[in-house]
Amino acid sequence: MFKSLAVIGVVIAVMLAFKFFSGNSESAKKALETGKKFLDENKDKEGVQTTSSGLQYKFLKQGSGGAMPSAKDKVEVHYHGTLIDGTVFDSSVNRGATITFGLNQVIKGWTEGLQLMAEGDKVELYIPANLAYGSRSAGKIPANSTLIFQVELITINP
Repeated sequence: MFKSLAVIGVVIAVMLAFKFFSGNSESAKKALETGKKFLDENKDKEGVQTTSSGLQYKFLKQGSGGAMPSAKDKVEVHYHGTLIDGTVFDSSVNRGATITFGLNQVIKGWTEGLQLMAEGDKVELYIPANLAYGSRSAGKIPANSTLIFQVELITINP
């Protein structure tokens, strides 16, 4: 009797897991399709540029020019991150404090995008899922999400 209940429990657990993961798979697939559509429409908007990797960016403010960071530099930035539907998932601006990190410690879209900037520049980055978290969820960010960041490069620290 106990073995029968254990087997039934395992079967139910497997069925629930399958339902959970296939539901996530469907939402991840939809997020990828929605992101691709967004980026396809966005690329033709005024001021938007696209790199060979698919990263899109638009300068909102030009800084003083000068040096641009390398992938090994540390940078101090202010940023505001949203999903394409406008949902804010993280924002140093909302916290009222800049953040400093190494460009080799962040998602690929940030590493690439910030190397296009000079101190004082403010850019809007449109980051496809493959340059963000890909098929993984991350906190409030669902799998396969295209991300939008407004980033201001405050300083570069080699």
